[in-house]
Amino acid sequence: MANTAVADPESGLTRAQLAKRYGLRVAGERPSLAEYARKLWAYRHFMTAYSRAKVASTFSNTQLGQLWQVLTPLTNAAVYYLIFGVIMSQDRNVPNFIAYLCTGVFVFMFTQTAVQNGTNAITSNLGLIRALQFPRAALPITVTLVQFQQLLMSMVVLAGIVLATGEPLTFRWLLLLPTLALQTVFNIGLTMVMARLGAKLTDLKQVMPFVMRTWLYASGVLYPVVLFRDHLPSWAASLLECNPPLIYIELARYALLESNQAQLVTSPLRLWTLGLAWAVVMGIGGFVYFWRGEKEYGRG
Repeated sequence: MANTAVADPESGLTRAQLAKRYGLRVAGERPSLAEYARKLWAYRHFMTAYSRAKVASTFSNTQLGQLWQVLTPLTNAAVYYLIFGVIMSQDRNVPNFIAYLCTGVFVFMFTQTAVQNGTNAITSNLGLIRALQFPRAALPITVTLVQFQQLLMSMVVLAGIVLATGEPLTFRWLLLLPTLALQTVFNIGLTMVMARLGAKLTDLKQVMPFVMRTWLYASGVLYPVVLFRDHLPSWAASLLECNPPLIYIELARYALLESNQAQLVTSPLRLWTLGLAWAVVMGIGGFVYFWRGEKEYGRG
């Protein structure tokens, strides 16, 4: 009998074609953006539980515990008031300078701490990243959620300060809710950017305190924002007035401080437009930027 050769159905196929035929995928392959977003949403309970645990553990070894969530921004505000309110007499130019200053400090610290901690979001969780498979974006989001929970405690204290310094309770206080929502979205996007950069540039965390201190002075936290127009060229003043933390601080002051309405850097409508634009651009842009580096995290 003559031998009949059986043709190999896999002969001539490339590795990619073979993988597609048997439904194989590259280990650790980056999913599509839509699939990544769905996976991240599925981990929402993990992120909220993890952030609550982080908040509880942060001050677990201190005698005053979570009271430091309030004492830290209050101490900072007291130091800044001593320097800028008493020594430099900036309080002469701003009605109710104490509430003005505390609002700026509390709102800015939300962004400051989120950015600084977000820089280490990947490098400080390498064990978790290498042990479990989950969307890495959950880590910088958790960082922001931790700071958001601390912000809520600070807002309770700030409300007491504002009322104690003579500001009336008005319906405009409700505008603080969308203001903080926009700032939270902005912070999440920025934290994702810093998390990816921090995973690549390990020395970045050493530089960030200087960057944030400069950003603090450029955000009108410690002195009237109208001074920008008095002491800077018009183009530089216009550029600083588009600074995201300054915008969210001004929106918070607009909501809480009746005495500050004449001190606003621009119209409320323009502030809301810029605040929304920054939240959308940074929220979406930061998410896409972080997603593009998904395969890099925890390797090497």
